[in-house]
Amino acid sequence: MMNVIEKCKVSRETVDGLKTYQQLVLEWNHRFNLISKQSEAVIWERHILDSLQLCEYIKAQDEILLDLGAGAGFPGIVIAIAAKQLFPKLTIHLVESIAKKVSFLNMVKDTLELKVIVHHDRIENIKLKNVDIITSRALASLPKLLEYSIPFCNKNTKMLFLKGEKWESEVREALQLRNFEFTAISSQTDEKGKILYINKLGDEI
Repeated sequence: MMNVIEKCKVSRETVDGLKTYQQLVLEWNHRFNLISKQSEAVIWERHILDSLQLCEYIKAQDEILLDLGAGAGFPGIVIAIAAKQLFPKLTIHLVESIAKKVSFLNMVKDTLELKVIVHHDRIENIKLKNVDIITSRALASLPKLLEYSIPFCNKNTKMLFLKGEKWESEVREALQLRNFEFTAISSQTDEKGKILYINKLGDEI
């Protein structure tokens, strides 16, 4: 799995930041139920590297990233840690409605000194314009993610959604509702998973 580290060209300092974050998740998990107990043993591969691979599709000039349903911070916090080195212009906005997870996200933000803004609110209530990138992982089906994303999109906005083995059926369903262009990129950490790279989100059908 180290090829994700190599492909994203992250430094030793960035890896150290990711390992600190990993430890914080594990320390807080027994109180806050941030990830499943079963995935604690594979947190590095299943959660951190899975999130980190999105950095390949972020550009140095990108300034605003919106992570929908941030949860424990996958992928938003992981990207924020890498952004300190790779994308210094980037501010990451994390949207999370569950108070205990918001508390955790703010603690991580302060501990690791990340360029992050945590929104304790529902996605529908967020007012944010000129978003360069929208990300999400394990939040909702693709049709719902596109519905959430519309208010934040301009003609240049790109969406990066991490999806599992049912991604094809989600794409078919979404294409029946709305026009959009997408590329399904094979995940480096899940042989059945895909990164759905979506741009040019069009009108409803």
